[in-house]
Amino acid sequence: MKIKFIITALIGLLISTTSCAKKTETTTSMEENKDSKILVAYFSATGTTKHVAEELAEIMKATLFEITPETPYTSADLDWRDENSRSSVEMHDATSRPAIKDKVKDIEKYDVVFIGYPIWWYVAPTIINTFIDENNLSGKRIISFATSGGSPIEPCIEALQKQYPNLDWDGGKLLNHTSMKELNIWKEQLGL
Repeated sequence: MKIKFIITALIGLLISTTSCAKKTETTTSMEENKDSKILVAYFSATGTTKHVAEELAEIMKATLFEITPETPYTSADLDWRDENSRSSVEMHDATSRPAIKDKVKDIEKYDVVFIGYPIWWYVAPTIINTFIDENNLSGKRIISFATSGGSPIEPCIEALQKQYPNLDWDGGKLLNHTSMKELNIWKEQLGL
Protein backbone atom coordinates (compact mmCIF):
# COMPACT_ATOMS: atom_id res chain seq x y z
CA MET A 1 0.00 0.00 0.00
CA LYS A 2 2.84 2.40 0.87
CA ILE A 3 4.61 1.63 -2.43
CA LYS A 4 1.43 2.41 -4.39
CA PHE A 5 1.13 5.76 -2.58
CA ILE A 6 4.80 6.63 -3.26
CA ILE A 7 4.50 5.75 -6.96
CA THR A 8 1.31 7.83 -7.27
CA ALA A 9 3.04 10.80 -5.57
CA LEU A 10 6.08 10.53 -7.87
CA ILE A 11 3.88 10.43 -10.98
CA GLY A 12 2.02 13.51 -9.73
CA LEU A 13 5.32 15.30 -9.15
CA LEU A 14 6.54 14.47 -12.66
CA ILE A 15 3.31 15.69 -14.23
CA SER A 16 3.38 18.96 -12.29
CA THR A 17 7.05 19.53 -13.19
CA THR A 18 6.31 18.99 -16.88
CA SER A 19 3.30 21.29 -16.61
CA CYS A 20 5.45 24.04 -15.05
CA ALA A 21 8.01 23.75 -17.85
CA LYS A 22 5.31 24.21 -20.50
CA LYS A 23 3.75 27.16 -18.68
CA THR A 24 7.13 28.92 -18.58
CA GLU A 25 7.23 28.97 -22.36
CA THR A 26 3.94 30.86 -22.70
CA THR A 27 4.20 33.51 -19.99
CA THR A 28 4.78 37.17 -20.73
CA SER A 29 8.34 38.23 -20.20
CA MET A 30 7.85 41.47 -18.29
CA GLU A 31 5.51 42.69 -15.60
CA GLU A 32 6.31 46.31 -14.89
CA ASN A 33 5.98 48.24 -11.67
CA LYS A 34 6.23 51.84 -12.95
CA ASP A 35 7.56 53.28 -9.66
CA SER A 36 10.19 50.62 -9.07
CA LYS A 37 13.88 51.15 -9.50
CA ILE A 38 14.43 47.44 -8.85
CA LEU A 39 14.41 44.77 -11.54
CA VAL A 40 14.09 41.05 -10.87
CA ALA A 41 15.33 39.27 -14.01
CA TYR A 42 15.29 35.50 -14.02
CA PHE A 43 15.73 32.42 -16.17
CA SER A 44 13.70 29.35 -15.23
CA ALA A 45 13.85 26.06 -17.12
CA THR A 46 11.22 24.14 -15.14
CA GLY A 47 9.30 26.79 -13.19
CA THR A 48 11.13 26.51 -9.85
CA THR A 49 13.16 29.71 -10.25
CA LYS A 50 10.13 31.47 -11.74
CA HIS A 51 8.10 30.89 -8.57
CA VAL A 52 10.90 32.29 -6.39
CA ALA A 53 11.39 35.29 -8.72
CA GLU A 54 7.69 36.16 -8.56
CA GLU A 55 7.73 36.14 -4.76
CA LEU A 56 10.97 38.15 -4.67
CA ALA A 57 9.56 40.77 -7.07
CA GLU A 58 6.45 41.06 -4.89
CA ILE A 59 8.50 41.58 -1.71
CA MET A 60 10.87 44.04 -3.41
CA LYS A 61 8.04 45.86 -5.24
CA ALA A 62 10.14 45.28 -8.34
CA THR A 63 9.60 44.93 -12.04
CA LEU A 64 9.68 41.26 -13.07
CA PHE A 65 11.45 40.20 -16.29
CA GLU A 66 11.65 36.62 -17.54
CA ILE A 67 14.82 35.80 -19.47
CA THR A 68 13.17 33.65 -22.12
CA PRO A 69 15.30 31.66 -24.55
CA GLU A 70 14.52 32.29 -28.20
CA THR A 71 14.39 28.51 -28.60
CA PRO A 72 12.67 26.97 -25.54
CA TYR A 73 14.42 24.12 -23.73
CA THR A 74 12.83 20.68 -24.03
CA SER A 75 13.16 17.89 -21.47
CA ALA A 76 15.77 16.28 -23.73
CA ASP A 77 17.69 19.59 -23.86
CA LEU A 78 17.86 19.63 -20.06
CA ASP A 79 19.13 16.06 -19.65
CA TRP A 80 22.42 16.71 -17.86
CA ARG A 81 23.33 12.98 -18.07
CA ASP A 82 23.47 13.22 -21.89
CA GLU A 83 26.74 14.87 -22.89
CA ASN A 84 25.18 15.78 -26.24
CA SER A 85 22.09 17.48 -24.79
CA ARG A 86 21.72 21.18 -25.49
CA SER A 87 22.34 22.22 -21.89
CA SER A 88 25.43 19.99 -21.62
CA VAL A 89 26.90 21.39 -24.84
CA GLU A 90 26.19 24.99 -23.77
CA MET A 91 27.64 24.54 -20.32
CA HIS A 92 30.85 23.00 -21.63
CA ASP A 93 31.42 25.99 -23.93
CA ALA A 94 32.28 29.17 -22.01
CA THR A 95 31.57 31.25 -25.13
CA SER A 96 28.02 29.88 -25.53
CA ARG A 97 25.40 32.64 -25.56
CA PRO A 98 21.89 31.24 -26.13
CA ALA A 99 19.68 33.85 -27.80
CA ILE A 100 17.07 35.64 -25.69
CA LYS A 101 13.57 36.30 -26.99
CA ASP A 102 12.84 39.74 -25.45
CA LYS A 103 14.84 42.69 -24.15
CA VAL A 104 14.45 44.73 -20.96
CA LYS A 105 12.84 48.10 -21.72
CA ASP A 106 14.57 51.13 -20.21
CA ILE A 107 17.29 49.19 -18.35
CA GLU A 108 18.88 52.51 -17.42
CA LYS A 109 16.02 53.35 -15.01
CA TYR A 110 16.89 50.50 -12.62
CA ASP A 111 19.35 50.99 -9.75
CA VAL A 112 19.20 47.42 -8.43
CA VAL A 113 19.07 44.31 -10.61
CA PHE A 114 18.43 40.87 -9.14
CA ILE A 115 19.50 38.08 -11.50
CA GLY A 116 18.03 34.64 -10.83
CA TYR A 117 18.73 31.23 -12.30
CA PRO A 118 18.87 27.51 -11.60
CA ILE A 119 22.39 26.29 -10.92
CA TRP A 120 23.78 24.16 -13.76
CA TRP A 121 27.19 22.49 -13.39
CA TYR A 122 27.91 24.64 -10.31
CA VAL A 123 27.48 27.92 -12.24
CA ALA A 124 24.77 30.07 -13.80
CA PRO A 125 23.45 28.87 -17.18
CA THR A 126 25.14 30.61 -20.11
CA ILE A 127 21.86 32.36 -21.00
CA ILE A 128 22.62 34.55 -17.95
CA ASN A 129 25.81 35.64 -19.74
CA THR A 130 23.67 36.55 -22.76
CA PHE A 131 21.45 38.70 -20.52
CA ILE A 132 24.44 40.47 -18.95
CA ASP A 133 26.16 40.97 -22.32
CA GLU A 134 23.02 42.46 -23.89
CA ASN A 135 22.21 44.91 -21.08
CA ASN A 136 24.27 47.79 -19.76
CA LEU A 137 24.46 46.98 -16.06
CA SER A 138 27.29 49.41 -15.27
CA GLY A 139 26.69 51.40 -12.09
CA LYS A 140 23.87 49.13 -10.97
CA ARG A 141 23.85 47.06 -7.79
CA ILE A 142 23.59 43.44 -8.97
CA ILE A 143 22.40 40.69 -6.65
CA SER A 144 22.26 37.02 -7.63
CA PHE A 145 19.70 34.49 -6.48
CA ALA A 146 19.45 30.86 -7.46
CA THR A 147 17.64 27.59 -6.99
CA SER A 148 19.42 24.26 -6.87
CA GLY A 149 18.98 20.60 -6.20
CA GLY A 150 22.10 20.60 -4.03
CA SER A 151 24.76 22.98 -5.35
CA PRO A 152 25.80 26.09 -3.40
CA ILE A 153 25.50 29.56 -4.96
CA GLU A 154 28.99 30.79 -4.03
CA PRO A 155 30.79 29.26 -7.08
CA CYS A 156 28.17 30.90 -9.33
CA ILE A 157 28.74 34.32 -7.80
CA GLU A 158 32.53 33.92 -7.99
CA ALA A 159 32.36 32.88 -11.66
CA LEU A 160 30.13 35.84 -12.59
CA GLN A 161 32.36 38.28 -10.68
CA LYS A 162 35.39 36.90 -12.50
CA GLN A 163 33.68 37.13 -15.91
CA TYR A 164 32.32 40.64 -15.27
CA PRO A 165 34.76 42.31 -12.84
CA ASN A 166 33.65 45.85 -13.73
CA LEU A 167 30.09 45.31 -12.48
CA ASP A 168 28.95 46.06 -8.93
CA TRP A 169 28.19 42.56 -7.58
CA ASP A 170 26.58 42.45 -4.15
CA GLY A 171 26.63 38.76 -3.27
CA GLY A 172 23.56 36.61 -3.54
CA LYS A 173 21.44 33.95 -1.94
CA LEU A 174 20.26 30.42 -2.60
CA LEU A 175 16.46 30.57 -2.40
CA ASN A 176 15.28 26.97 -2.19
CA HIS A 177 11.94 26.65 -0.38
CA THR A 178 12.23 30.20 0.95
CA SER A 179 9.25 31.71 2.73
CA MET A 180 7.93 35.23 2.28
CA LYS A 181 9.10 35.94 5.84
CA GLU A 182 12.66 34.91 4.92
CA LEU A 183 12.51 37.09 1.79
CA ASN A 184 11.44 40.07 3.94
CA ILE A 185 14.40 39.44 6.26
CA TRP A 186 16.74 39.33 3.25
CA LYS A 187 15.22 42.58 1.96
CA GLU A 188 16.03 44.24 5.30
CA GLN A 189 19.58 42.82 5.27
CA LEU A 190 20.09 44.29 1.79
CA GLY A 191 18.79 47.67 2.93
CA LEU A 192 15.99 47.68 0.41
